[in-house]
Amino acid sequence: MKIPHEVIAPNQVEVGDESQIITESLKKPVAAESLEDFVKNSDRILILVNDATRPTPTAKVLAEMVDILREHEDVRFLIATGAHRGPTEDEFRYIFGEIYDEFRDRIFVHDARKDEDMEYLGISSNGTEMYLNKMVNESRNIIVIGSVEPHYFAGYTGGRKAFLPGVASYKTIEMNHKHALSDAAQPLAIKGNPVAEDMEDAMKVLRNLNVFSIQTVLTADHGLYAMVSGDLFKSFDMAVEKANEVFCAKCSRKGNIVLTAAPYPMDIDLYQSQKALENGKLALEEGGVIILVSKCRDGVGDDTFLNLLCSANTCEDVMCKIDEGYKLGYHKAAKMAQIGVYAEMWAISDLDDKTIRMAKLQPSMDIQETFDRAVEKVKEQGKEPYAIILPQGSLTVPLLE
Repeated sequence: MKIPHEVIAPNQVEVGDESQIITESLKKPVAAESLEDFVKNSDRILILVNDATRPTPTAKVLAEMVDILREHEDVRFLIATGAHRGPTEDEFRYIFGEIYDEFRDRIFVHDARKDEDMEYLGISSNGTEMYLNKMVNESRNIIVIGSVEPHYFAGYTGGRKAFLPGVASYKTIEMNHKHALSDAAQPLAIKGNPVAEDMEDAMKVLRNLNVFSIQTVLTADHGLYAMVSGDLFKSFDMAVEKANEVFCAKCSRKGNIVLTAAPYPMDIDLYQSQKALENGKLALEEGGVIILVSKCRDGVGDDTFLNLLCSANTCEDVMCKIDEGYKLGYHKAAKMAQIGVYAEMWAISDLDDKTIRMAKLQPSMDIQETFDRAVEKVKEQGKEPYAIILPQGSLTVPLLE
């Protein structure tokens, strides 16, 4: 029996020559001098790059920049891991591509837990104390390479996220991410989103830095759609508009079944895969079934959120525990628990059944069998099944028409 459904995916957009897009952007930045002039006028340079959990085409951008960088005698790189683990050797090569062997001695990895590497720079109006990696203030001339796409509680990735959480201390990240518990912390939301507003406000303590921002926007299959360089905030705002053209997909109605998949590399662990659930919830009726499909190659990820989820019997109990005291990772548990209160969560992954159940998800094996089971459950509720399929759930923000 065919079930009425919609397949919601990122929009197909026309892509030009990637090398030309990068070169043009670097030569004609927004409200800033060209990259070549920026490098010439800087005595020391620090380049902030994303870790391997982001699909940012860092290697492609660096390949176009490398001749300019070679002319400078003091260029270093800092991988903006936030609170994530450091890269593996394979991930270093994924991030840096063909320039890795040449520059490997100048590549550093941010470790949010090493307090001795941090420097206090001030406080945001929301009370977030800004401890950043000392290398940022030591260099003062910063090139940021990021990618902009919708983010489940910060509104969007990219731009200011290179600094907070990218190269911030664990304490600073924890203070900022506590705001993710707010209902206003949602995909696409910047104004009124306490996480996004705190990030932007916190940037005021960095106003003495000289920043050249490079913000890429990708297609769903990781091709380069657009790149905006120059001023940190203006380049971010322009990249957001381009990102909406790709990732915001129209949806005619909500479904009582949502199947949402976390694509590579966002299927790295359960912690990252939660974004696919969050986007899927936007297209889900209350009381329905949401099915997460994710390999979870590295297992759970940061286990703080899992420890919290398994310490409570129900999703409602999880929310009560969070109210008693916040730790970094709890925002992820809160978002998971909010979905669990709203609807049933099922998961198809390589994780063992016990771990999945601890995360308040029901383990499943086969996609078709699981979908059929969801159909029967909806029918038992006396409803007509209607399914929303998100093949790239981490990257797709459903917008109800």
